[in-house]
Amino acid sequence: MKKIVLLLAVVLGINVTYGADRANRTEYDLKSPDGKIEIKISVGDDVKYSVRHENTVIIKESEISMELEDGTVLGKKCVVKNVKKNTVDEIIEANYYKKNKINNNYNELIINFKNNYKITFRAFDDGIAYRFSTSFRKSIIVKKENVNYCFDDDYVAYIPYVNARKGDGDFLTQQFFTSFESQYTVDSISKMDVERIAFTPILISVKDGKKVVIVESDLEDYPGTFFRKGEGNSLEAVQSTYPKVEEQGGHNMLQLVVKERENYIAKVKGKRDFPWRAMVISENDAELMNSDMVYKLASPSRVEDVSWIKPGKVAWDWWNNWNIWGVDFKAGINNDTYKYYIDFASKNGIEYVILDEGWAVNKQADLFQVVPEINLEELVAYANERNVGLVLWAGYYAIDRDMEHVCKHYSEMGIKGFKVDFMDRDDQKVVDFYYRMAAMAAKYHLFVDFHGAYKPTGLSRTYPNVLNFEGVYGLEQSKWDDDLNQVNYECMIPFIRMVAGNLDYTQGAMDNATKHHFRAIYTNPMSQGTRCRQLAEYVIFESPFNMMCDSPTKYMQNPECVELISEIPTVWDETVALDGKLGEYAVIARRKGDTWYIGAITNWEARTIEIEVPRSARNDSSIVIYLDGVNAERNAEDYRVIRDIKEINGNRDDEDSRDNKITIDLASGGGAVIIVK
Repeated sequence: MKKIVLLLAVVLGINVTYGADRANRTEYDLKSPDGKIEIKISVGDDVKYSVRHENTVIIKESEISMELEDGTVLGKKCVVKNVKKNTVDEIIEANYYKKNKINNNYNELIINFKNNYKITFRAFDDGIAYRFSTSFRKSIIVKKENVNYCFDDDYVAYIPYVNARKGDGDFLTQQFFTSFESQYTVDSISKMDVERIAFTPILISVKDGKKVVIVESDLEDYPGTFFRKGEGNSLEAVQSTYPKVEEQGGHNMLQLVVKERENYIAKVKGKRDFPWRAMVISENDAELMNSDMVYKLASPSRVEDVSWIKPGKVAWDWWNNWNIWGVDFKAGINNDTYKYYIDFASKNGIEYVILDEGWAVNKQADLFQVVPEINLEELVAYANERNVGLVLWAGYYAIDRDMEHVCKHYSEMGIKGFKVDFMDRDDQKVVDFYYRMAAMAAKYHLFVDFHGAYKPTGLSRTYPNVLNFEGVYGLEQSKWDDDLNQVNYECMIPFIRMVAGNLDYTQGAMDNATKHHFRAIYTNPMSQGTRCRQLAEYVIFESPFNMMCDSPTKYMQNPECVELISEIPTVWDETVALDGKLGEYAVIARRKGDTWYIGAITNWEARTIEIEVPRSARNDSSIVIYLDGVNAERNAEDYRVIRDIKEINGNRDDEDSRDNKITIDLASGGGAVIIVK
């Protein structure tokens, strides 16, 4: 890893008084490298901070603290020991990400307190972050961390309320058991439901067209953070309390269900760093689609050799309900069906085939009990001969109860990774499971796709073999929800959920429906929006382990689409957010080697957009464009392929044409893919 680091350590003066209303308080300023963002920190009987972006108030004074079980409150009755400022400017070399190099440039202020703790603030050009750190000799019990975001007006928020799963306890406690799959409720802060909590990322639309996205990073051995409405126009944190009693249950007996909880959130080592509390701040919506904040704040990789990790596409069985035809065997969970999937993957350069739920005996939570219709050793040998890797689905408890034995056994058999599902919690015990699973999988050269998961918080940087997280209201919802509005939601994901990191959205449907033709059919599902939209989502959505959700039989009927899907990379050398507006449309360009892939999607509003091809892709480049067909608003599967830019811009020789500006029409719920080589 190459780094350019400038460290300027300065001990600042303390015990400064700023007028009668600020008596016995000390204030510190910290600005971003470009000077646009300013954090003001005020320390006295408590710790408060506020944030501005130029003339825009992002948050007004907001109090932060951490309450310990022994009565100590970090951030109260503060006695400052010293304060240091640092400036860091480095290049992070990223693994299996949306770019291979990240500019990590920030100014930092560290306040060391006499009671064995410190608070670190960082100001980036695109946001801010802070975290607590402690240096106690013995372990500590954290009752609560007070995280507050106090806004100066009743702004509109994009809120993913928890859809609680059935469980014990009061309504708040029940909400800690959730799949983290929710669409966004768009409403003012004052109208938030005071009884419900929401998970992050949460977006707030502030003044001057600016947006704020609340995230957290480096979440290790500690619960995740939810938010609910606080006093006035504020959001206040809620964390899952620690599980005291758990029992096997939940979906097909594959989960641990909390029956009783402690009155604290975490028991941790006395010397440690706590998670980063961060806000990504954008001047325009498109900037959010290229944020690296969560990745930059995460702990560096703990996997020395990452060469064995192979991202790629995967032929998926569950969404399409093993629905293949024109064969001489009964399709389902059996070797003949999976050999069919393997043959399809091999023929089309698809790296993996997954065996989703059903290959292990149901309700046993035992991954060594394989159903008699499946012979895994035979399938692994068959796949290896065809240069295809096999991946296994596993319920959370089934793998956790015998983790090392499972990983060792299946790694030695030749399995390449696990899709681990139904954690449905983010309390300290489950967060710890993520890290243990990532480490154990890395030990045996297995990669991991966390489904039924909370949002990513940087684990993919710390353990690059963690390729995916769900934590999104994905395409699987189209199997059972007649009333969903997936098209509009998909135009919010790049600006909110994707700020946290990669996602297991599972696109690739070949049955596509207009707004009025869509129906939820569990055994033969379809997507909302056009065929080109499904293709574009392979560029728009970040997903190193990227599902092809539909049936191999349907893909074989659409070879041109399969050729494009298999060509699009899953990790990138460079990403540029070209254009977009939250909830309306998104245009992203991504480069792999010398080839640029540009994806565009729109909501249910048809629109004409102008796309400027990145400068490094101009001049003598060849171009291929996948566009909505002229009848796509009647038949969502209508599309066309153009291989000459003049067919789009006409036979013009004006400045726009010479500058490689492309004007394209997106149908209602439509999309487009542009490939420039």
